[in-house]
This record gives sequence, structure tokens and C-alpha cells, in this order.
Amino acid sequence: MFPNLSVRLDDITESELPDQAFDLVLCTEVVEHIPDSQPAIREMRRILKPGGVLVLSTPQRYSPLELTAKIAFLPGIIEVVRLIYQEPVLETGHINLMTAAEMTRQLTGAGFSIDASHKSGMYIPLLAEFAGETALRIEQWFERHLYGGRFDGLLWTQYYIARA
Repeated sequence: MFPNLSVRLDDITESELPDQAFDLVLCTEVVEHIPDSQPAIREMRRILKPGGVLVLSTPQRYSPLELTAKIAFLPGIIEVVRLIYQEPVLETGHINLMTAAEMTRQLTGAGFSIDASHKSGMYIPLLAEFAGETALRIEQWFERHLYGGRFDGLLWTQYYIARA
């Protein structure tokens, strides 16, 4: 259907893709699943053409969702969580959560210049699950008031547009 599109299996930390082959790399919700994201960031820089763009997103280390997930999977607590939700509750697989400062350091250390960054999303698990529209309004209020301030590290996700 799309003759110029192909799917390839590759290792983001040791890519076999050619140097400077792409104008754009989209890496959304990936690096938090890699024990050491620096090799992946360097590889994304290597495969981008000069001036090419990386669009990257990753959860923030101290968001309420990530902190709650760590607590939820403690022995004895996960059984209660599964009882409350009445469904399978699976681990996120997030083994490499970073603050904005850590992500910025990795990007600039790999030779990227950051054109733009943004943080968004407030998700307070129990509130979101049981308070419906009221919870949504509360979470949106928190997001508006946290963004750009001292505590915006509590927002769920960080986004970057970086140039090679």
C-alpha cells in the first residue's frame, strides 16, 4: 500500500541502520524501557541527517502515576490493587525513568540541540478511577498550575523536539 514504507526489526542501542539516513526519528515512550538510554540516544543522533529532527517523549520520574505504580507492585499491595480494579494489573516495565534535567543532559550529550520541550498530564490513579469528571477537572487544574513552575516534574510526561 505504501511502497516507500518498510518495517525493520532493529536494536535501538546498537542500530544497523545507516549513518545520517533519516530526516525524522519518532521515539515515543521507549527509552524508559531500556536500562541505559544513552546508547539509544547516541544511535538516534547517528542515524539522523544533519539538521534532522528527533521527537521524543518519556514519563517523568516523579509523576504521581509512576510513584504510585512503584508502591502498587509491592508485595501484599498488588493483591489489593487487583481486587480494587477487578482486572489484571501489569507492571509498566519502566526501568529507566528520568527527570527533565537527566533527559536534557542525555540529549545534549549526544550532540542534539533542543528546539522545544514540554511537560503535560496529571494522573492521580485512585482519584481518576473513582471520581469521574470531577477527577478530570481536578487533574486539569493541577496540570495548569504545575506547568512551567517549580513542581512541573510531577506532570506525567516530558516531550522533546531536538535537532541533530
